[in-house]
Amino acid sequence: MSEYPNVLLLPQTNQLRGLYSIIRSKETHRSDFVFYSDRIIRLLVEKGLDQLPVEEKKIVTPLGVEHDGVEFLGKICGVSIVRAGESMEQGLRDCCRSVRIGKILIQRDEETALPKLFYEKLPDDIADRYVFLLDPMLATGGSAMLATEVLIKRGVKPERIFFLNLLAAPEGIEAYHAKFPQIKIITGGIDPKLDDKKRIYPGLGDFGDRYYCI
Repeated sequence: MSEYPNVLLLPQTNQLRGLYSIIRSKETHRSDFVFYSDRIIRLLVEKGLDQLPVEEKKIVTPLGVEHDGVEFLGKICGVSIVRAGESMEQGLRDCCRSVRIGKILIQRDEETALPKLFYEKLPDDIADRYVFLLDPMLATGGSAMLATEVLIKRGVKPERIFFLNLLAAPEGIEAYHAKFPQIKIITGGIDPKLDDKKRIYPGLGDFGDRYYCI
């Protein structure tokens, strides 16, 4: 249970703690880091899908029995913050067939040290969709806030946005919530703080580098 009202924290089960122990370790090789990160990402996506509305629907089972079921309302779109966020796209595709994917590229401006939008590619009908914003790490929250502004300017309602990440810092959670109080953050873990270089502490290193390169 998270102490933050805007955060849905995955249950801290022994299994989840074990998965995080693997991906946090500097001794973990890339293949294992990818495999176990993907398992956590799948859990985050499933938690996100739990938040979507449904309506009642009558179905008939193979035994010819009528059953009271439900079906999802609305369409989904995943939007990854390039590049680390792209690591979460497959987990979404594994759960949602033919899901649309958008991309937002944000980098730090070397002169101002502030996040700057460089590129966006989003579905034309994104305003009509529920959006899973994908970025593995929530540190200061700068990139996530800028990406969320892009989505809102494209007509996405804040209550239809869910921000999924593997690890978050209190500073990022608080900054994001202050700006977007209606948006839920779905995360697998909350670390104690940021260090003096604005890195999540104790963290797990640079997620993008470990997932794609090392």
